[in-house]
Amino acid sequence: MIEVGSVLVHEDVVRENFVCNLTKCKGACCLEGDSGAPLDHSELHILNEIYPKVKPYMTEKGIATIEENGTYVTDFEGDYTTPCVDTNKECAYVIWEGGITKCAIEKAYEEGAVDWKKPISCHLYPIRITKYPEFDVLHYDRWSICSPACSFGDELKVRVHEFLKGPLTRKYGQVWYSELEEAVTAFDEAK
Repeated sequence: MIEVGSVLVHEDVVRENFVCNLTKCKGACCLEGDSGAPLDHSELHILNEIYPKVKPYMTEKGIATIEENGTYVTDFEGDYTTPCVDTNKECAYVIWEGGITKCAIEKAYEEGAVDWKKPISCHLYPIRITKYPEFDVLHYDRWSICSPACSFGDELKVRVHEFLKGPLTRKYGQVWYSELEEAVTAFDEAK
């Protein structure tokens, strides 16, 4: 683990390569899994607030799911997540563009309808955060559907934390990310 402020970063986050390759995976991470995207408690009111502005971008199935279940749900472990269409399938906020899944929230953000990009767990994927009272732990979530992203990352020589610079900066700030880069340099030199 690499310690940066009150965050512990698993070595795989700074050692492994990863660049999303949507032309290969088609955004399967938004379609599969055992629950929706994890949500921070602070994001719940945001989803409620922006839903009317995001709704025009959503599919009929997604809208029906939200109307029935709400903008977020509690999963089998008691954690808040985005609702899923057809029980544990696609996220209710999924839209399709050219055969690739996209996020209706992100689309609304890109078009200026809302000022919130998407849940931080989606933006940070394949990093997952385990929260403890005193600190966060960042893990690299390996999933077979992301093998094209691993290959693409290897080809481009881009590490997980580099690919996710924007989301990591959004979550922890520019100063924190600069400290992470310094820690990674020290980590690499120690190897």
